[in-house]
Amino acid sequence: MGQLKAQGYQARTVKNEMRVNLVAKLRSGETLFPGIVGYDDTVVPQIVNAVLGRHDFILLGLRGQAKSRLLRQLVTLLDEEVPILAGSEVNDDPLAPISKHGRQLIESEGDQAPVEWIHRDHRYVEKLATPDVTIADVIGDMDPIKAARGGHILADELTIHFGLLPRANRGIFAINELPDLAGKIQVGLFNILQEGDVQVKGYPIRLALDVFMVFTANPEDYTARGKIITPLKDRIGAEIRTHYPEEVETGVEITRQEAWANRDGVEVEVPDFVEEVVERIAFLAREDKRIDQRSGVSQRVPITVVESVISNAERRAYRLGENPVVPRISDIYASLPSITGKMELEYEGELHGHEKIARELIAGAAHRTFQLRAGGADVEDIVEYFEQGGALQIGEDSGAEACVQGFGIVPGLLELVERVGLAPAAGSDGRKAGACELVLESLVAERRITRSSSGGYRRAPHEGPSGPLGPGGGFQPFGEG
Repeated sequence: MGQLKAQGYQARTVKNEMRVNLVAKLRSGETLFPGIVGYDDTVVPQIVNAVLGRHDFILLGLRGQAKSRLLRQLVTLLDEEVPILAGSEVNDDPLAPISKHGRQLIESEGDQAPVEWIHRDHRYVEKLATPDVTIADVIGDMDPIKAARGGHILADELTIHFGLLPRANRGIFAINELPDLAGKIQVGLFNILQEGDVQVKGYPIRLALDVFMVFTANPEDYTARGKIITPLKDRIGAEIRTHYPEEVETGVEITRQEAWANRDGVEVEVPDFVEEVVERIAFLAREDKRIDQRSGVSQRVPITVVESVISNAERRAYRLGENPVVPRISDIYASLPSITGKMELEYEGELHGHEKIARELIAGAAHRTFQLRAGGADVEDIVEYFEQGGALQIGEDSGAEACVQGFGIVPGLLELVERVGLAPAAGSDGRKAGACELVLESLVAERRITRSSSGGYRRAPHEGPSGPLGPGGGFQPFGEG
């Protein structure tokens, strides 16, 4: 410790430390939260304001909105390493120890007291709040074994086994899903942070903890499962709302970043219109009245769907010896388990069922994508082919070349996808097949043709179009073959 003093070391509170480092990053123009997309003009400025103001804060938002990832990246605002007294369980500052162990070490060793350095990664402590969390988990408990081995009475502070919060001293303490934490534990948190004291098994202890507190919560939790006690909520300096991507392009960028698309030893080519259809499934689901919007439709939906789509195309490619692997629209239908398991339905939705709603979302997403990319394109020759009794059976396990040959039977279909730029003439058969499926799925959504569950297309069971499927519960049943 004497060497530390000689070097002019001065202690800083963790909030001051984070503020100083944040100011340096802002001045240098460094990216504050790498990998966080879509929050540059909304969430990130509010987090910056909270840190600059030395405020604890809570991220309030639905599932799949990168709340935990944001909290974990706060570690980059800490110093790379800080000194602590050797052997301290609560990261005692050498110049201002808060534990009895630290104070005794200074008394006995003086300037010879040994100092250790801890990396900032070890100064972040995270706890998922569940109803079974106890005071012992968060604050601490008396340890009779520790007392016996050290020859201490149970009333001695040295017999305490510290919980997660004291161990986060001089660092960041994060609690996920705060409303799930029992009220008495929230009181304990508030008391030790506000007053600096708490009772463990009737023994009062005082710990002047230096902690930056951050929380996450789902708005649904405030009424469905629990609540945040008023004194603790009042102490939280900022309530920052997160959100889903506001633009499809932003969602596609997030999905590209997060989805596992680079398979080992396999060339994968995901057409951009397939990515867009997958992303629009989530966007439509977030507007559908049959889906519980209080629960939300996580950004994990398009991420896992893209991975499943690639896997289905990969399976087909291995069997048929195709290279590269090119997913098609039909592969999205093979990925229904990645959609249905992530949707919470309202009563009306339960009447329809998860799979039916998911199929309609896929068709609606395909229709919207085609209309934005090729709205106004002449599809009458294609519709007329089916109206005159033509049919097309393309299985999801059919090879790309065979699919293109099959689609060539439909007048004007291949020419259309080339003309509107969905699949250039020199493009791969896989992309052409996917583009043709996009056109046909759009016509299915308009109910101008119908799609069987096995992937076949034929005339609709009624004459003429009756309008496209749309969000907000406006989907209507269409033929299943």
